[in-house]
Amino acid sequence: MTDVKGQCEPQFAAVRAAFAASLGKDDVGASVAVCLDGEPVVDIWGGYADADRSASWERDTLAGVNSTTKNMTALCALVLADRGQLDLSAPVAAYWPEFAAAGKETVLVRHVLSHTAGLPDLAGLTAIEDLYDWQSVTAGLAAQAPEWEPGTAAGYHALTFGFLIGEIVRRVTGRSLGEFFAEEVAEPLDADFHIGLTAENDHRVAPLIPPPSLNDTYASSTPHGPDGTRREVTGPAIRVKDVNSVAWRRAQIPAVSGFGNARSVALVQSVLANRGTAGGVRLLSPRGCEPARQEVFRGVDRVLRTPVCWTMGFGKFGNTFGWGGWGGSLVASDPDSRMTVAYVMNQMIDREQQGDDRGMEIVMAAYSGLR
Repeated sequence: MTDVKGQCEPQFAAVRAAFAASLGKDDVGASVAVCLDGEPVVDIWGGYADADRSASWERDTLAGVNSTTKNMTALCALVLADRGQLDLSAPVAAYWPEFAAAGKETVLVRHVLSHTAGLPDLAGLTAIEDLYDWQSVTAGLAAQAPEWEPGTAAGYHALTFGFLIGEIVRRVTGRSLGEFFAEEVAEPLDADFHIGLTAENDHRVAPLIPPPSLNDTYASSTPHGPDGTRREVTGPAIRVKDVNSVAWRRAQIPAVSGFGNARSVALVQSVLANRGTAGGVRLLSPRGCEPARQEVFRGVDRVLRTPVCWTMGFGKFGNTFGWGGWGGSLVASDPDSRMTVAYVMNQMIDREQQGDDRGMEIVMAAYSGLR
């Protein structure tokens, strides 16, 4: 069995056991972290950073977390709202005047955060390289008409979420989403998470490994609906080889291009589970955390084709909120228990071919430590 390294409080021994079992079965390399009351109680890692199993996964190994990045982007908006610089109930156009075009004058910031803005697709984009041109992408979104009346339905904004929130943050602060996150979130918390990874960190990256039997052309896609069909999506399909490219690491695609490990993901998100503080640092007031758990939409998501509950920036599951990324990473926060659990890995699993319970087994093991 692969060795598990790091620290784990005795009451959370079930987390270490669940992680060890995963390393012995489906995982190549991964990290797991649990924060309680804003402090780490589990910080463990193990396995290998590469498909050949020639390099160990180390304490400071980073991996692309795909849509787990959305949790970080949403937090940036909540920080600005808590500071009084952003009104979550205001029209997006109040901060980004061009956005009012094509019938979007009624789109509110809260609609963008809750995937109800009616802009789930990037029209006119055909290549991955198009995603690296921030001004072109956001200008296109400003000109685009909503697919439905904003606020009346939800459809997962897989890529547009980050560009929309990121441009709002840029208009309010004059800084890119990645810069704002680095300076106002990661630096105060000393969190090793990056949206726009610099070259000096490349050597720490564990490339994502495509699902078993597939290669690096494996691409993300929308789920099958109940009738067996997929929703047709415009825009480029993202492949494993794209996520593993240097261009992707440097880019700021704030819905999906974050790099970190479980320690950094859990630490940042534990702010929302612990009334605004983590590690003795206050980022938000207790009231400023509330939008993360307040339901905005409940029903069948038009893109995911499944019932969901969206808050302002997060998926809600019972008393827990958070979100996961393509391939398996996830974070879950529970303010009632003041606990946050994160899992970051390099081995992807194709959920259409195989169930992927790795992250949820870690979460359930963490809950057993509270009893």
